[in-house]
Amino acid sequence: MEIGFIGLGKMGFPMARRLIEAGHKLTVFDTSKDALDRLVALGAATATSPKDIADRVETVMASLPSLQASLEVATGAGGVIEGTRVKRFIDLSTVGSQMAVKIHDLLAKKNIVQIDSPVSGGVSGAEKGTLAVMVSGPRADFDLVKAALDVIGKVFFIGIKPGSGQTMKLANNFLSATAMVATSEAVVMGVKSGLDPAVMIDVINAGSGLNTASRDKFPRSVLPRSFDFGFATGLMVKDVRLAVEEMRSLGLSMEVAEAVGRLWEVIIRDEGPESDFTAAIKPIEKAAGVIVGGGGKGGAHAAK
Repeated sequence: MEIGFIGLGKMGFPMARRLIEAGHKLTVFDTSKDALDRLVALGAATATSPKDIADRVETVMASLPSLQASLEVATGAGGVIEGTRVKRFIDLSTVGSQMAVKIHDLLAKKNIVQIDSPVSGGVSGAEKGTLAVMVSGPRADFDLVKAALDVIGKVFFIGIKPGSGQTMKLANNFLSATAMVATSEAVVMGVKSGLDPAVMIDVINAGSGLNTASRDKFPRSVLPRSFDFGFATGLMVKDVRLAVEEMRSLGLSMEVAEAVGRLWEVIIRDEGPESDFTAAIKPIEKAAGVIVGGGGKGGAHAAK
């Protein structure tokens, strides 16, 4: 396919690279000249704006960091909406169902189909093509682009209702955010009482407490204290806030979500939006007066 791709950050770049490697013809746009140059070297063409891309191709994908960025790229001045050739806009970003519906309605006025397609699996998933791709939109357009989406991960058709893919993504990331802080509290409890955190993680992963934080994040980024898993705290907090807002709009009881949301607000306050989200354990450690990991295989010691 001829595909336009906007947004070549930590997630967008490897997705775009995989599309090129699979034989698709890409026209790309980003504010980073370095990212553009690297994709040109792989065979991509460059555009001067989202509108320029939408003048050249029928299918435009975007991977963007914020709700406002998605709205502006899709519907703003010089955006996809002003393109003369574009027929469908595939948003791989996480923007929440309300913003997805807003973008859908604005694009529909120009007969442009919005395909909501948030992804989960992090930078490593984007690099390996193993993302979970959650798609909502018209079935005929989904069928048309599925082969391209298959290149970036396992594709799930969520439904035709605008924003459905976003609701699925928020449910997933709420669970991921909860696993991270819940596992942090559990391990800090053990370390405070004298347990070895590496042994704790081995036991949890062999038992019923197994989750994505204990399986992936702790061994790779928390116990070694590298905090480099590849997903920013600011992005996780954005997703948690969107999930809580969505639950609220549905009139749901959400005691766990409210508690998780409050804890992530402390994390972003203390660690900053650019920190890796595995640094979520740091405020919990600080309150307990211990540090998890960093000594030997796992290690633990009292905070100085």
